[in-house]
Amino acid sequence: DSKEGDLPLLSLLAHKNYQRQTEQPTDSSSAANSPSHALKPPNGVLTQKNREQDWNQDMDGITHDTVPVMRIDRQGLLNGDVSDGAKREIMDEDCVDPPHAHIEQAEEERKVPEQHDVETNEQKLFKIANELLQTEKAYVARLNLLDKVFYAKLIEEARKDTFTMDVVKNIFSNISSIHTFHSQFLLPDLEKRMGEWTSTPRIGDILQKLTPFLKMYAEYVRNFDHAMDLLKQWTDRSPPFKAIILEIQSQEACGSLSLQHHMLEPVQRVPRYEMLLKDYLKKLPQDHIDRRDAEKSLEIIAMAATHSNTAIRKTENLKKLLEIYEMLGEEEDIVNPSNELIKEGHILKLAARNTSAMDRYLYLFNNMLLYCVPKFSLVGQKFTVRTRIGIEGMKVMETYNEDYPHTFQVSGKERTLELQASSKQDKESWIKAFQETIHISLQKNETFKSAFKDVEEVSISELGKRAPRWIRDNEVTMCMKCKESFNAITRRRHHCRACGYVVCWKCSDYKATLEYEGNKMNKVCKDCFCILTGHIDSEEREGKKKGILEIEAAQFSGNSIMCGFLQYCEKNKPWQKVWCVIPQNEALVLYLYGAPQDVKAQSTIPLLGYLVEDSPRPTDPPVSFRLSQSKSVHSFAAESEELKQRWLKVIRMAVTGEVPKPPEDNHSTEITQEPSSNGV
Repeated sequence: DSKEGDLPLLSLLAHKNYQRQTEQPTDSSSAANSPSHALKPPNGVLTQKNREQDWNQDMDGITHDTVPVMRIDRQGLLNGDVSDGAKREIMDEDCVDPPHAHIEQAEEERKVPEQHDVETNEQKLFKIANELLQTEKAYVARLNLLDKVFYAKLIEEARKDTFTMDVVKNIFSNISSIHTFHSQFLLPDLEKRMGEWTSTPRIGDILQKLTPFLKMYAEYVRNFDHAMDLLKQWTDRSPPFKAIILEIQSQEACGSLSLQHHMLEPVQRVPRYEMLLKDYLKKLPQDHIDRRDAEKSLEIIAMAATHSNTAIRKTENLKKLLEIYEMLGEEEDIVNPSNELIKEGHILKLAARNTSAMDRYLYLFNNMLLYCVPKFSLVGQKFTVRTRIGIEGMKVMETYNEDYPHTFQVSGKERTLELQASSKQDKESWIKAFQETIHISLQKNETFKSAFKDVEEVSISELGKRAPRWIRDNEVTMCMKCKESFNAITRRRHHCRACGYVVCWKCSDYKATLEYEGNKMNKVCKDCFCILTGHIDSEEREGKKKGILEIEAAQFSGNSIMCGFLQYCEKNKPWQKVWCVIPQNEALVLYLYGAPQDVKAQSTIPLLGYLVEDSPRPTDPPVSFRLSQSKSVHSFAAESEELKQRWLKVIRMAVTGEVPKPPEDNHSTEITQEPSSNGV
């Protein structure tokens, strides 16, 4: 399946300056004497540290009669690069002398600084070039995982019409082009050059070949946010899609990391070329033969890297969110570019019913607080979320307790917590973080409200007499009158010239004279038309009765026998996530909504007479069940066996005509219930 991103590779094959020499096999003796890295497999995510400080650690006073061996921290290879915090040592392969012997040797060598400096500089140049090669190998391995494993498996499944092929292509963008270039061209050239480093100690000319293909990275970076959104959307919507990703992520090649982690690699790679080249040029003599090529390569790569800075900041935040997501057992839906971690740390929670203080962990985001309980784990820190408290409406204040110093209180709509910090400074730090987060949230809310302020101030008496403030198209996703979703073909956005609302064509199919436009006839919404003309709609006069689908989900959910999210599939259509409600006043009908706040149901299923089939089919998710009647078959899948049985208990009564009783826990099957205050 070719894509637009493959075009640069065609030009590469015809590029005159990219003629490849036939590689001669290296004999065993030269291979034995060539430098090598002590490579180790990746084992986790490292935060970037200061590369400048790390690389400028000189091993003054130590000479080497043999070729140096560079050791790379195993964790440094995780992201396709040696981490800035990785410890790099230059060691003599045959050196077994104790430390004091090196000190004596160093003092002797200080007597001939010129010879020592030249030798050390050559070693540093070799070290940087070899690091480029080793990180390129790790990077190509990651690209192969993305292209030949994730992408290939999902494309194979898409051919079965489980989900569309366009979805997979839009997620992975031009990853195949990037993989082909690095695996078939750049990496082989680097390997060949390092094999002949003694006679040709340079890398600038090779990196120059990279520069024409940086456009491929620009395309990938531009698509990255959209790719993350699609990935999340289809993981939630399609169980087969999710199953393939989880199966691959469990393989050893993935290093226990998620697909999102691996997809960050291409975004970060170009800036890492820039950092390596900068360090290389610092060690490169002014009269070196590679100086001109290296400087030219750096100039072009640096320009490309600046375009990735914003994307990198986003990916660093996303990487942190993914780490937290994994520590929370992958149960909290927090991996969203709009979520920003403000502060995290251990804290003590004061119990309301006794004098004990319990260890807890807080994650403060820009829009919520996660109140967590540490849980036992053999593989790093793990937490369970007890409460999610929204920032909107939150208050924080100092409290004073003679028995417990450094206490403060966080009060939100969902819960109030009395917390104890480890010190006065820690308490002040937490309170400041809460106050600043609350303040920023309030400012954003005020800005949002002010966007509609002008519209609200257009009173009935002024309607049509002065121009309204138009609501921007990107501020709404559905008609502000009938609440139908917009799309680019059948339901486009229109503005009412009287109130400024964004409405669909049906709701704007009216005209009235507007005084501020010289009493010209202009397009207005239905409500403004009635006000300006004095016309009362016949449906309103008679009192229009809502159709069976027009009852709001929230209205039913608050008074239901059972409600919650389920995966739903009808016939051979793709699986989708729907909000299911069996209302108390219509206990024999199942309502299906797109979301809990939708004002209109997608469909309804009268349950009476349906056959309930509990055993899943081979193609269905494991925790699934079906409702069938004649040729009508509706398939559902729950998140757990427990939730499935709760639904089946209610549905089995409804299909026989018996009105089921509301369960004691009358909440969404998707929402974790608030635990009791005992010991929380």
